[in-house]
Amino acid sequence: MKFKTSSEEETSAFGRFLGEQLQRPLTILLEGDLGAGKSVIARALARGLGVPENIPITSPTFTLMNHYPARIDLYHFDLYRLADAEELIEIGFDDFAHSDGVALVEWPERLADREFDHLLVQIDRLSADCREIAVSAHGIEPQALLGCLQKWLLTQ
Repeated sequence: MKFKTSSEEETSAFGRFLGEQLQRPLTILLEGDLGAGKSVIARALARGLGVPENIPITSPTFTLMNHYPARIDLYHFDLYRLADAEELIEIGFDDFAHSDGVALVEWPERLADREFDHLLVQIDRLSADCREIAVSAHGIEPQALLGCLQKWLLTQ
């Protein structure tokens, strides 16, 4: 599924809707170049999961993972500065990514293995405001969520 957004607000609306639709633990892989809008989607998804507005949602670039308690806990990973796979083991990536929460992973290109159920969100920056977002599902649960996203797009 592919679609375009023409403002930060539209990109954010997608992320919020995605967060609101999540009813079960899931891993979401978020790909895109620097400045593509990954942080916009991450913040909006967190709000959709119920992380209060007064809690800042920041990219865990130096800590690798931030935890946000919510309706379904959010484990936000940023693998941009990942030096090697050992760091993932040290922070317990597998425990969090396949747990009772939502694992949102920025820069998943750095993962050696993607052979698990996940929703892949790829963001391409077309201009200062315009983004093309491609979403694909790998597994039964992510496929059901993709169906909800497709219906939502028809109403936008």
